[in-house]
Amino acid sequence: MDTSTTLPLPPLYISHGSPMTALDAGDAGAFWRRLGPAIRTAFGTPKAILAISAHSLTREPVLLAAARHEAVYDFSGFPDALYRLRYDTPGAPALAERVATLLRAAGLPVHVDNDGGLDHGIWTPLRSMFPDADIPVLPLAWPPNWKPEALFKLGQALAPLASEGVLVMGSGAITHNLRLWAGGRAPIDSPEIRESAAFRGWVRERAAAGDWPALFDYRAQAPHAAHMHPTDEHWLPFYVAAGAAGDAPTGQRLHDSVTYGHLGMDAYAFGPQAARLVEALGPG
Repeated sequence: MDTSTTLPLPPLYISHGSPMTALDAGDAGAFWRRLGPAIRTAFGTPKAILAISAHSLTREPVLLAAARHEAVYDFSGFPDALYRLRYDTPGAPALAERVATLLRAAGLPVHVDNDGGLDHGIWTPLRSMFPDADIPVLPLAWPPNWKPEALFKLGQALAPLASEGVLVMGSGAITHNLRLWAGGRAPIDSPEIRESAAFRGWVRERAAAGDWPALFDYRAQAPHAAHMHPTDEHWLPFYVAAGAAGDAPTGQRLHDSVTYGHLGMDAYAFGPQAARLVEALGPG
């Protein structure tokens, strides 16, 4: 029986956290394990996943159009068990050509490369969401020096994909200041610091209101923005995912939790189909 999606898919922004989430994902992992089945229940199985990760960065957009992908261990100093985990998926060369056409039509530069590999910002959540690794994945590497407005426009160029069965997934971290670990990593269940709570709350309010002028200007308007994002490559995929929902989307928070007291694990869905996904997720 064909269970492919027939309804437009809401683009997602996922906070992927530490690579250790692949071994012990806590509350976020429990959410990811619910999220994949909820997507299938509400929309059917995605035909492919276009992934925009904080760990795949280039000077101009690049589509990794390999026919097959393997998990990339783009980190060091973690337990051996982490490097033994596998997540190998089909690639999506045909989708790469479709995405390249959309971006060029929007006047954006794009390159198609036959290389492959899924960085941990991609395979860590997907391993919990879709453990069978049977959905083709297309990574889109992106320029971290583009402003939020430009990345939102990049996402807008991808908007037709939602009705073509493609799940657009930005992967980063709602708060990401690794300097806070300088004195040693705090326990994973440490109480959240006030700066993290304030930033996450502001994002939730502005996204629910669809206040994109404020969100584009987050460096000036969001509380503790520079403290929570000394560099913003983990935050910026939020704008690509949001833009992929259309011209003026709202964002609905699907999950919120914090690890180590400051590393937010929030997840968002964008656009009118987000409510359908929330209903499918149910309480939890």
